[in-house]
Amino acid sequence: MKAVAGDPARLGSRRTAYFAGIAIMLGTFGALLLAEIVLRFLPVDGALMGDPVNEKNPVFHFAPDRELIWSRGWNFAIVNRVRVNNAGYVNDRDYDVADSRPLCAVVGDSYVEASMVPYAATLHGRLAAAFAPTARVYTFAASGAPLSQYLVWAREARERWKAQALAIVVIGNDWDESLASHNVRPGFHHYVEEPSGSLVLRRFDYEPSRRRELVRKSALARYLFFNLQLPERLRTLPAPPHGEEYVGNTRAAADATRLEQSKAVTRAFLRDLVAVAGWTPDRVVFVLDGIRYPTNSPTVLNSYFVQMRTYFLAEARLIGYEVVDMDPHFFASYQADRKRFEFPADNHWNAVGHGVAAEALLNSRVFSDCRRGVTGR
Repeated sequence: MKAVAGDPARLGSRRTAYFAGIAIMLGTFGALLLAEIVLRFLPVDGALMGDPVNEKNPVFHFAPDRELIWSRGWNFAIVNRVRVNNAGYVNDRDYDVADSRPLCAVVGDSYVEASMVPYAATLHGRLAAAFAPTARVYTFAASGAPLSQYLVWAREARERWKAQALAIVVIGNDWDESLASHNVRPGFHHYVEEPSGSLVLRRFDYEPSRRRELVRKSALARYLFFNLQLPERLRTLPAPPHGEEYVGNTRAAADATRLEQSKAVTRAFLRDLVAVAGWTPDRVVFVLDGIRYPTNSPTVLNSYFVQMRTYFLAEARLIGYEVVDMDPHFFASYQADRKRFEFPADNHWNAVGHGVAAEALLNSRVFSDCRRGVTGR
C-alpha cells in the first residue's frame, strides 16, 4: 500500500531525520565548545600580531607592548613566554632612540626572533648581558623573513636607531624566499626581476584581515593555526616525493636554475646592503648557519644549502665583509660535549645553539669594535 501525504510513517521518518540532524549539530557545537574551554587552560600559542605595512608604515614589525605564550606541537613540545617591546620586536628590552651608548644590531628571521628560546638564553640576550652596561644589542627580526627583508631592517637599525654595527644571521631558505616569484609574504620586501634581468626590491603591503583577528581570539583556532600549523600543512599537499631530502631547512636538490637564481639574489643583496641599507662592509658581520655536525654524506655535501653557503661566504669575503662560519664552531662544540644544537622536533637553534653562536659573534671583529665604541676600520 503506497504512503500518501500526511502518512504517519513518512512524517515519523522526516521527524527522526530532522532531530538526528539537530543532534549532530548540537553534538559538534558542544565538542567544539568543550575544546575551546579546555584549550584556554593550556599553553596555546598566543599569536604574534603583525602591524599593517603600507606607504605610511613601510617597515614590518609586530603590534608593540605585548606579552604572550609561544608554543608549538600538538602536545606543546616547546613552550616559551615572549615579550614584544615598544618598537614591535620580540625582545625583553625596550629600545631608546635617545640612548647614546654604542648599539650593535642583529637582524634575521625566526632564528633571531627566537620565540622558542628564553630571552636570556638567546644569541642577542647573551650578547646584551655581556655588553652591558657600556653597549647595547637590539634585534630586528620576524619568522619567515628572507635576505631581501633583512635590508629593510638593516636600514632601520642604522637610520632610526643609529646602530654602529650590524650582524645578519643567514640560514638555508634565505635565498629562495627572497624572490617574489618563489614566495611572497605580505608585509615583507622581496626581489622582483625586471625585464632587463636585474633584481629590484619591492614592498608587499599587508593589512590584517578580520578573519585573522577572529582567529586570534579563539584558543581552538590558534591551536589549529599555530600549534598544529594546519594551513601550512594543507598548502604543502600533495606531500613531496617520498624520500625527498632537506638540508639546512630547505630542499637539498640543487638544480642549475635554482642555484643561478640564488646566486643572483646573493649579488643583489650584497650590493643593496650598501646601496639601499647604507652599510659599509667594515661594519657588518654575517653569521652563517651550517650543517652543524661533521658528515661524509654526498647528499649533504652536494646539497643546495652547502653550495649556496660556500658561494655566499666567498662573495661576501671578497667584498670585505666579515663572515662567521658557524660550522667550525658547531663541530668543535659537538666534539667536546655531544650536545645537540636544535630541538628534537624543530630545527631551530635551541639554547645550546644560541650559546655557540653568541660566543662566536662575541669574538668577531665587528662586534668587538662596536662593544668598544669603534665605528669601523
